[in-house]
Amino acid sequence: MKHVHLVCILLALGACSRAANIGQPPTLTSPRDSEEFIAMTNPPLEIPVDSGRPEAAASLWAGTTSSLISDRRAATRGDILTVTIQIDDRAEISNSSGRSRAADDNVSLSQMAGIPQRLGDKLPEGASFDNLAEASSSSSYKGSGNISRRDKLTLRVAATVIDRLPNGTLQIEGTQEVRVNYELRELTVSGFVRPADIDRNNEIQYDRIAGARISYGGRGQITDVQQPRYGQQIADILLPY
Repeated sequence: MKHVHLVCILLALGACSRAANIGQPPTLTSPRDSEEFIAMTNPPLEIPVDSGRPEAAASLWAGTTSSLISDRRAATRGDILTVTIQIDDRAEISNSSGRSRAADDNVSLSQMAGIPQRLGDKLPEGASFDNLAEASSSSSYKGSGNISRRDKLTLRVAATVIDRLPNGTLQIEGTQEVRVNYELRELTVSGFVRPADIDRNNEIQYDRIAGARISYGGRGQITDVQQPRYGQQIADILLPY
């Protein structure tokens, strides 16, 4: 009985959370609650300009970001770069297999120290050692399969360097949320990149991101309708057919 009450309570809580969204658009996540904001507000300390050399602050060749020769590509924690996602993958797999086998065995015992002749008279009518055993078998198998899949996605998203590893590799993370009416589209990308793979425009292709994690989904009324109900999901897990 306790288990029934627990299930009822869980269902009621789920219904309450859904009821809170009735007539309301999906809420956007605050950008200040992300790892990106933490990385931007806690950058590494910059090398201070030599106070004993005032001319160093006005030099065009200083190593700061305001210098004419400075590298504007993302390199440290808190820097921003653009990730270009252009996925156009297609996979087609087709295979077939077949197997057949046949066997036929015939055993007879016509001579064995005269024993078959002596025992032949004692066998039932129609029985003989000349056809002691005969067996045959056959089997066949045939299978085929076909897989066809295509994924196409073209997106651009700004990502933030949230950490710089000891070997110089940059860990990046980017999020993007777009709300249209009552549907919210979410895009997230994360992974590890080498500074040398970032081009002059401060952009990097998704296929140069190691351990890339790209997610494109959403939440809202349309997504909610496309999802099966909780009861149906539970039934799909429990029912063996």
